[in-house]
Amino acid sequence: MKKVGVLILLFMVFLNAKAQDVKTISRDWTSFTQRLDIVSEKEKKFKVTASIKVETEDEKAWAGIWARVDNKDDETGFFDNMRDRPVKSNKWASYSVEGTINSNSKTLNFGGICLMNGKFYFDNFKLFIEDNKGDLEEIAIDNASFEKTVSNSTIPKWSQGISKGKIVKVEEYNVISTPDSVEGTSALLIEGNGIEEEINSIGNIEGVSLQIGNMISMLEDLKNRVESKVKNMSKYEIDYLHDEKANRIGALIMHLAAAEAYYQVFTFEGRGFNEEEKKKWDVALNLGAKAREDFKGHDVEYYLDIYNKVRLKTIAELKKRDDKWFEEIQPSYGLTNEYCWFHVMEHQSSHLGQILFLAKRIPPEPEVTLPQIKID
Repeated sequence: MKKVGVLILLFMVFLNAKAQDVKTISRDWTSFTQRLDIVSEKEKKFKVTASIKVETEDEKAWAGIWARVDNKDDETGFFDNMRDRPVKSNKWASYSVEGTINSNSKTLNFGGICLMNGKFYFDNFKLFIEDNKGDLEEIAIDNASFEKTVSNSTIPKWSQGISKGKIVKVEEYNVISTPDSVEGTSALLIEGNGIEEEINSIGNIEGVSLQIGNMISMLEDLKNRVESKVKNMSKYEIDYLHDEKANRIGALIMHLAAAEAYYQVFTFEGRGFNEEEKKKWDVALNLGAKAREDFKGHDVEYYLDIYNKVRLKTIAELKKRDDKWFEEIQPSYGLTNEYCWFHVMEHQSSHLGQILFLAKRIPPEPEVTLPQIKID
């Protein structure tokens, strides 16, 4: 009996550790999801419905149902999040998303989404999938009307985020249960507060010339895109190696920092790397086998900290210069300073595409299995 008790305790600890594997992030939208594994020999229709209402004074705020079909080749099949027909009404109403699955479909993911500030109410989710007779057959959904109430910002039977097993809590949103429902005695209420709309523009940086300001804003926009993609990645994802000739995502971030550090000394000082700088940056600059070996085992913050420190120096140095400096030519290669920094910008864009390619092909992290205990 004692050995059985140990086995149960280990199992409970394991489940609790998995339950606490939650990422808290900051952004202007949030979502929740359920996932259904798909096996279908032919194309079939499906429909997700739910009741939604929105109470807000934010013109940009909206809510909706979302659904995504993931295929066996890890590509996305069907996707719809109602962005083209957002829910903004403060009256309860039923909405739907309709799509198709087929023999290449692996999973159907569905749930609710909301954006910006306000109160977003969800209730009475239903899922229908076409049967062999061509009729839409209702499929049971766990906690479809949220009668199992929210506890510690956790929605029973639903995952926060857009993927099963990857719980993503957004700090700008509070998730609670509410008696204001259309089905049963409870509904889901998500409240968004303190979210400021981001205005994307080029230039208009105080205290710098026109073209310098344009370059700084474009460099920063691309760096923000890189950071947005990788900042919530786990060490497993950052270290994942697609094949023996690929680069880890962590190494690619280091490569971006190294290339930018090179163009700093090249344009600001008119030289290449000295021996100390080569020792620091050459592996990241050249990538390859040595980089695959060296750049692993670190959290994403390690790489982003290096990347951001390099960028702070770039911005500080560019602000000391003007558009005439941009026109100056580096005689060793016949390149203008502006062209050099354009290259840094498009270099970021190129490797962002590579990061996006690799990120979509990262398989799920293998689950840790409990040691089996022999019971006499």
